[in-house]
Amino acid sequence: APVRPPAAPPAAPAASAPVPSGGGQVTSPLPGVILEVRVSVGDVVRAGDVVAILEAMKMENEITAPTAGRVAAVEVAPGTAVGQGQVIAVIEPA
Repeated sequence: APVRPPAAPPAAPAASAPVPSGGGQVTSPLPGVILEVRVSVGDVVRAGDVVAILEAMKMENEITAPTAGRVAAVEVAPGTAVGQGQVIAVIEPA
């Protein structure tokens, strides 16, 4: 049988790897303040594309798209304080 690469390890809450919360929701991995939003409604993104920059604990963290698709909604603006798990954007599968 062909050797398969091991499945991706379970996503741990890490600043650079938000845990997708189902669908195409992009959520904040930790509490902080949105510094920059890099997508707009209607933009086409690929999995791993940077959606926003979050400042948390004096560090800038890239929030990335969990899936490819089209941005259906952007729920935050620069300066928005967000909590862990808060929705930043919604992506409809392409």
